Amino acid sequence: MQKPVLHFYDFGQNVTAFSTTRKGGYSEGNYGQFNINRYCGDSPEHIAQNRQTLCQLLEIDDHHLLMPHQVHLTEVAAIDEDFLRLTADECQQRLEGVDAVMTDMSGVCIGVSTADCIPVLLYDAEKHAVCAVHAGWRGTVARIVEKAVKAMTATYGSNAADIQAQIGPGISLDSFEVGDELYDAFVHAGFDMAAISQKRAKWHINLPACNKLQLISMGVESEKISVSDICTYKQHDTFFSARRLGINSGRIFTGIMMKS
Repeated sequence: MQKPVLHFYDFGQNVTAFSTTRKGGYSEGNYGQFNINRYCGDSPEHIAQNRQTLCQLLEIDDHHLLMPHQVHLTEVAAIDEDFLRLTADECQQRLEGVDAVMTDMSGVCIGVSTADCIPVLLYDAEKHAVCAVHAGWRGTVARIVEKAVKAMTATYGSNAADIQAQIGPGISLDSFEVGDELYDAFVHAGFDMAAISQKRAKWHINLPACNKLQLISMGVESEKISVSDICTYKQHDTFFSARRLGINSGRIFTGIMMKS
């Protein structure tokens, strides 16, 4: 049996948090080897095999491994006992058009799918709650991480100062060259462009820094925010990159699960 190679994050002993790599799965070609995303054209058989091995590693069943169908908007879904009573098809329907998932339940692995976009994991040990956020450039412009913190506050009573955050692998400032139209979208949304962009031959935008600044603006303490140094574009041999491999390729799954 293949064993997925995971990149782990430290949220303490009661939390398992990770990003998948391309290694240790059943998928082939631009989906090789490890992909569990159902929406990018990979073989359903390979996806099922990869999900099974990940669930075995996490010691959960498939119904407790949850990933939304993301659409680059800002919908946040909460996973509770009622949700888990739904059928698999009903669960997927509830996660359609969702870009952030949160829960206060142990033994449920929630996560988001990326391949250059920025995954953000949030953990509130005080309120026993976690959230996984998909922040591509559109979601970043729409301030999805801010909305995720607000959702945790409204749903679980979280205090932003208690939240730990991990910004996972994504495209770096060096590799994220953009046109004037995309640059202007950040300008019009009120971002501090001096802090998140550089002008070279074209504009470059720092999506991880942009999301970190949003977290800080919500009250998450800077020292509680970790930022991955992995650039998916530069390290596409280990992590999926849509800019390098095309959209018909695999996706990284960045997940978080409370164990108790």
